[in-house]
Amino acid sequence: MIMNNKTICITGATSGIGEATANLLARKGHRLIITGRRDDRLKKMSTELVESYNIDCLTLNFDVRDKSAVSAKLESLAPEWSGIDVLINNAGLAAGLDPVHSANMDDWEQMIDTNIKGLLYMTRMIAPGMVDRGMGHIVNIGSIAGKEAYPNASVYCATKHAVDAFTKAIRMDLLKHGIKVTAINPGAVETEFSVVRFKGDQEKADKVYDGFSPLTGHDIAEAVLFAIDRPAHVNINDLLIMPTAQACATQIHRKKG
Repeated sequence: MIMNNKTICITGATSGIGEATANLLARKGHRLIITGRRDDRLKKMSTELVESYNIDCLTLNFDVRDKSAVSAKLESLAPEWSGIDVLINNAGLAAGLDPVHSANMDDWEQMIDTNIKGLLYMTRMIAPGMVDRGMGHIVNIGSIAGKEAYPNASVYCATKHAVDAFTKAIRMDLLKHGIKVTAINPGAVETEFSVVRFKGDQEKADKVYDGFSPLTGHDIAEAVLFAIDRPAHVNINDLLIMPTAQACATQIHRKKG
């Protein structure tokens, strides 16, 4: 089943999973609202998507942590863009990899504000329109860190556990309104994730993926497409997607040499 001309909003669209998802959905002919903090990347992406796939694409430049900006941007959407059919809450990050007693509390604030509060703001702004129309789909990009904890990432794991619980709860809230809610939880994905976590240290980030084949942004984009492309009576509640070499958050089989 291929959806026809859905309006799909993707947060954190300028890199990684968000960028891969935007490209795949554009290739399928969907109208996109792409959001992110880097306006130059958004504009470049939009131009490329429109030229490559002949779709409608709108860019919204804001930080999901900023409640006022989220409200202002979404409330100002023109009528032809305000009927969002699918919200993909992708924006998120990990900052630091330290034990709780020595972790940087500014990193905690950044993760809590982005991974939890930003996702809440977006959902709160877009869900009412879905309720009014009696249809819609919310896809939250979680993590293996929302299913199990691992050392030196206490607050990151806590934020992703919060996303997991929130996803389950809003599925119940929105059930009677015909709105689908999906969680997609990746294991190790090679994107800017580790570069951001290690504050730009590319050498340290590269070591995270040494000796095995991690997931790619496109792998997760394909899962998003599968979830939102199901028939009306089918909802994918929860997907946990791992590289073949990864058994759990802390166990990865790495080839030597």
